[in-house]
Amino acid sequence: MNVVLYGRDRKRWALTERGAGALRVAPTLLEIGPSAMRLSPGEVCVSFDERTMPIPGRLAGEVRLTMSGVTPGPHALDADGRHLWWPIAPASRASVALTHPKLSFSGDAYFDTNEGSRPLEADFDHWNWSRAPIGDGAAVLYDVVRADGSRKLIALDIAADGTLAPLPEPPEAPLPKGPLWRMDRLTRSEDPSAVRLLRTYEDTPFYTRSKIATRLKGVATSAMHESLSMPRFVHPLTQLALPFRMPRRPS
Repeated sequence: MNVVLYGRDRKRWALTERGAGALRVAPTLLEIGPSAMRLSPGEVCVSFDERTMPIPGRLAGEVRLTMSGVTPGPHALDADGRHLWWPIAPASRASVALTHPKLSFSGDAYFDTNEGSRPLEADFDHWNWSRAPIGDGAAVLYDVVRADGSRKLIALDIAADGTLAPLPEPPEAPLPKGPLWRMDRLTRSEDPSAVRLLRTYEDTPFYTRSKIATRLKGVATSAMHESLSMPRFVHPLTQLALPFRMPRRPS
């Protein structure tokens, strides 16, 4: 269970890999060690009690996500349908109540899922993804470059009730490289001159997560943005460093 809290003082990060004995799965439940996701009609409840890394600490609490509409899906990212992505409820609301640290807040939220039958590095070179709130809906862009060099762009205009419409393909807009690890970042916007980097939340050798300013559907908005590089992920030095951020426990 990956849980991350971004704040003014410091970031809190938790992602512990656990053995099969720590897993419990049911049609409406996914339980991993001390944390769980529960599905009820129109709502997802995520409870967690995790240890943070690389600075030891505790991150515990609950997130309740209320779905305003569920989209049809999933969408294939590769030509053979081995990798599927489903933006289940991209225009939702969430309330967060933490006990460690003591904190609560609420806001708009995004809920999606990915699944695949092969490792990502077998079929992808890199991708850029973003989600922007537009009115009571959302615009989502998934710009994929596959391992064979072919490309797929999924650009969706999603209403609050989950109705999908294709978004006319926006032109590319470059973003500054990651500040420390110099990861390439790219997005798409109706007005590339409106694109600005507002904040970098994650800057790793193979992945960045950022907040950007952009323009979609004629609206100036902000978006959550991600870039991922699979060649950087499989690099031996990256693999050597991963256990320091992702400890493993048998249960």
